Amino acid sequence: MTHQAFVALGANLDDPLAQVRAALAALPRLPATHVVAASSLYRTAPVGLIGQPDFINAVVELRTRLDPEALLDALFAVEAEFGRVRAARNGPRTLDLDLLLHGDAVIDRPRLQLPHPRLHLRAFVVAPLAEIAPDCRIPGRGTVAAWLPAVAMQRIERLP
Repeated sequence: MTHQAFVALGANLDDPLAQVRAALAALPRLPATHVVAASSLYRTAPVGLIGQPDFINAVVELRTRLDPEALLDALFAVEAEFGRVRAARNGPRTLDLDLLLHGDAVIDRPRLQLPHPRLHLRAFVVAPLAEIAPDCRIPGRGTVAAWLPAVAMQRIERLP
């Protein structure tokens, strides 16, 4: 069975623009997975831990036969290829791949929460997701486009 999934990409270390572009090129190599669409790249202010560089962000839509846990493992493997070290929560990183949605799955486990618990509160997720799938439904929260006003005050710039 094939599932629609959405993944957020972000980086703010080691030439983040190049990191996100390289990650976008790496995602088609995920097993049993096809990249359907990718958003534009966005420059955003860091959330949480202040005093760090801006992030480059994007969102991709996937079609995958992987279950949510297997897809998460595959995404963590890509992060590791890019030198990701999980030091500080919301801290600077070479690459962050967040599984946002996997079909209409609702999962609440220590390792994986779907839908991603803060996706509707972050402009760096809502704006690029709305660009490629404005009618996408977030289980229990409505459409992605409906959340754009909630994040309108967050600094975000679509890159050319």
